[in-house]
Amino acid sequence: MTGPSIQTCLWFEDQAQDAAETYVSLLPGSKIIHSFPRRGGEGAFLVHLALLGHRYTFLNGGPTYRLSPAASIEVHLDTQAEVDLLWHALVQGGEAQRCGWLVDRFGVSWQIIPRSLLRLMQGGDAAQTERVMQAMMGMVKLDGPALEAAARG
Repeated sequence: MTGPSIQTCLWFEDQAQDAAETYVSLLPGSKIIHSFPRRGGEGAFLVHLALLGHRYTFLNGGPTYRLSPAASIEVHLDTQAEVDLLWHALVQGGEAQRCGWLVDRFGVSWQIIPRSLLRLMQGGDAAQTERVMQAMMGMVKLDGPALEAAARG
């Protein structure tokens, strides 16, 4: 027997399986655990998956509710090449927003963040933090090297 566990459930109108397959293909080490068919057998009702070790349930629940940027998936990446690759893959058919945020074609909000931003915001003095914050606020897709330059002044 196992103890309690937590996973996030996202409500889709009817694209849960497509979204799950897309995300699993973009995030190494991710996988679809199980798809539960709808009554009548056409498509999935629920999809259980793991993205970078975090478990999710995607629900095809119809048009009653919509996803919003009030909840987002935050991904921290080591290199600018990783940021660029994931950003460009997710924004296709979606909408770029400010400060590393985007809404993908399924309506899911993402924050694509270079790890350097976290390090720069936590270390250094107040002036460095302010320079980094100002640089970030002017960006759409986050640019780690530009953030590093802003930190140096």
